[in-house]
Amino acid sequence: MAEALPDLSRSRIQALVRQGYVSLADGAPLTASDASRRVHAGEVYRVTVPPNQPAEPLAEQIPLHIVYEDEHLIVIDKPAGLVVHPAAGNRDRTLVNALLAHCAGSLSGIGGIERPGIVHRLDKDTSGLMVAAKSDAAHRGLAEQFASHSLERAYTAIAWGVPTPRQGEYSGNIGRSPHNRQKMAVLARGGRTALTRYRVIRVLGKEKGLGLASMVECRLATGRTHQIRVHMAHAGYPLVGDPVYGGGGRKRLQAISMVRFGRQALHAQLIGFIHPITHEKLYFKSDLPLDINDLIISLDGM
Repeated sequence: MAEALPDLSRSRIQALVRQGYVSLADGAPLTASDASRRVHAGEVYRVTVPPNQPAEPLAEQIPLHIVYEDEHLIVIDKPAGLVVHPAAGNRDRTLVNALLAHCAGSLSGIGGIERPGIVHRLDKDTSGLMVAAKSDAAHRGLAEQFASHSLERAYTAIAWGVPTPRQGEYSGNIGRSPHNRQKMAVLARGGRTALTRYRVIRVLGKEKGLGLASMVECRLATGRTHQIRVHMAHAGYPLVGDPVYGGGGRKRLQAISMVRFGRQALHAQLIGFIHPITHEKLYFKSDLPLDINDLIISLDGM
């Protein structure tokens, strides 16, 4: 294929395949696993080359729910659906684009061109509290607290089933799934140490004894990709609405068919840390968003 497209390098063509810009003549798109496939005589492919993207994210006026701000840092209550930083397929309308506009050049550059000020992240469809750095000194101080796991972070999750015991911890190592590289998994070998402490706050459903669903507080001792979602699903209690790690038995599937929730039911409700410059203890809490409150009401009525 590279010979037929002399203006594109082999690595660029492979990237276009992985991003879904290459398809067979009949319209069937190639997948990431096809990036190294050999082209045979007579095969016809359709290649769409997207327009070049700017090297740096653009500032965009996007409304932000600001919980706290000073000259060193900013705490945001992120809505579900907002991507944190630009990446392939999401070059604009991200939290970074919004912060660039709001902070007008005062974000820490330690995070790099595409991640200025970003010290940690939330998944696109996870709502709740995030802190971003406006100065390099604040970035270093916050990064040290994340690395030492000294920050306090708590999430509210709505999970299928009721964890047993009602309070405990999940500690399986997390890494890329050997069966699906797009997913994370608890691994018997390899991966990175991960620890999630949980506590059942409330059992949901008219028939409490059946354990249809539960509201669970999860506290992170580590911060691995999809950690809460992976640990809860591995334990048999996937988050309601999780498109990647959800699933369950017959009763649960019947409930899923009745509950239409368009994202994983996960909200970063609390963050606490030492201000890296003033050394003041800061502690913020976010109310559950309306969609999760409505979900709780729906589940409690089943």
